[in-house]
Amino acid sequence: MPAYLVIHPRGQKRDDVLIDGDDITLTIQGSWAVLADAEGVCLAIPSGQGASIQRIDPPEEDHAEGA
Repeated sequence: MPAYLVIHPRGQKRDDVLIDGDDITLTIQGSWAVLADAEGVCLAIPSGQGASIQRIDPPEEDHAEGA
């Protein structure tokens, strides 16, 4: 399941946010980063806010062990 970690600059005193789901997408629309799922927009962040967004994928299982 893909997940995105939104990290705000320390000076903004905002909590970091983790958004995850099977159908979460990240798109850039104009000067906005938009996280959405099948039901619509989950979070939109303007580029001037200075937040960074990191995609976090779950670790892949190693199927080679025991083979």
